[in-house]
Amino acid sequence: MRPPTAPLITQVLDDSPARSIVAGERLVRVNGTVPRDLIDYNFLCAQEEELDLEILTPDGTLRQVHLTKELDEDPGLEFETALFDGLLQCNNGCSFCFIDQQPEGLRPTLYLKDDDYRLSFLYGSYLTLTNLPPQEWERIRRLRLSPLYVSVHATDPDLRARLLKNSRGGLILEQLQWFKDHRLQIHAQVVLCPGLNDGEHLARTLRDLASFYPAVASVAVVPVGLTRHRADLEEMQVVTVTKAQEVIRQVTPQQKVFRKILGTTFAWLADEWYLLTQQPLPNHRHYEDYNQLGNGVGSLRLFLTQFARVARRLPARLTRPLRLYWVVGLAVAEVFAPVVARFNEIEGLTLALVPLQSEFWGERVTVTGLLTGSDVQRGLQGRDLGDGVLLPALMLKEDGEFLDSVTLVEVERSLGVPLYVVPNQASALVDWILELAI
Repeated sequence: MRPPTAPLITQVLDDSPARSIVAGERLVRVNGTVPRDLIDYNFLCAQEEELDLEILTPDGTLRQVHLTKELDEDPGLEFETALFDGLLQCNNGCSFCFIDQQPEGLRPTLYLKDDDYRLSFLYGSYLTLTNLPPQEWERIRRLRLSPLYVSVHATDPDLRARLLKNSRGGLILEQLQWFKDHRLQIHAQVVLCPGLNDGEHLARTLRDLASFYPAVASVAVVPVGLTRHRADLEEMQVVTVTKAQEVIRQVTPQQKVFRKILGTTFAWLADEWYLLTQQPLPNHRHYEDYNQLGNGVGSLRLFLTQFARVARRLPARLTRPLRLYWVVGLAVAEVFAPVVARFNEIEGLTLALVPLQSEFWGERVTVTGLLTGSDVQRGLQGRDLGDGVLLPALMLKEDGEFLDSVTLVEVERSLGVPLYVVPNQASALVDWILELAI
């Protein structure tokens, strides 16, 4: 780790205790302490009602700002990054790592291998626990940084070390025991690679993880994703329909056992397994608290459940005609067909679903979140796109770029119609369409 640098303040919330600070300045110290990340900052600010902040102005001047706030009140500062001392990067060599399956020439941040426990705690990203020195384990314990999200893949020590290409990967059972001993929780992930960690290995992994419940609060089983940019990587098997059917047949009985013994389904299958086999999604109750949404576990069922609720406020007709296109990944086209049909019952509204697969990543990639700007351009070019195109927000980064570094503005300009980036909730989709009809 490098020494912390003064993080750039990107926004100051209106009417907040920090309103005298200006975006573009940098935070140096909080009550005399240099925070190393957003966790430190939040911890320092939560402890005191009186804060003395040392602020660095753009011209290099240090100034002191005194704040008075409620004990748990947010001072109102937002930062360029959550990590002031740099990213803890991955030290593994997994052949299924998506970052290593990207083409050259993308923006540099897409090649950073995040394996940082702080981002796991703050945002739910997955880490492997192979790169943590003792002082970081101690910090996790001291600050009660729980839950974390851990890529387990296999609990057999030799197999996990082989999958991660890192001997420290074999320490996973000891690490899980550490979480249990310190009454901290994790949510686990298993990226299933046919011929490697499937079959009896998968059964053992789920049994082992369940033995640590509730320290291991949940597990997601996710199919490995392979792109066409796998140059110089170890050959891996694609998840076929037959393999997906096998995994569902294997995991479903284990879920029943877990419900009986633990009182929870515990191990969930990502939506992709059901889409691959064209099997119905489990019902809303199956997913309990939706602990694994970030892994695509239950996200489709949650959307459909929410849509059934908000669809009650759809009007019988629009005040003016409206024709829209809704871009989604090819994998979910059948799931969303009833949603589109319900919208098209509204007099004056025509909503067309445009399911796309990704030529950028390769035809095996059919999930919505990986569609790129060039995929959207290629899939829509030359069509009469009516009044505009709806794009799910999960396709874009916060800066308005797709994964291939094509910008939203560039795609909009090439297609010649407005593009509307819609948040990933059913209510947001309804709101957008109704607002566009006004």
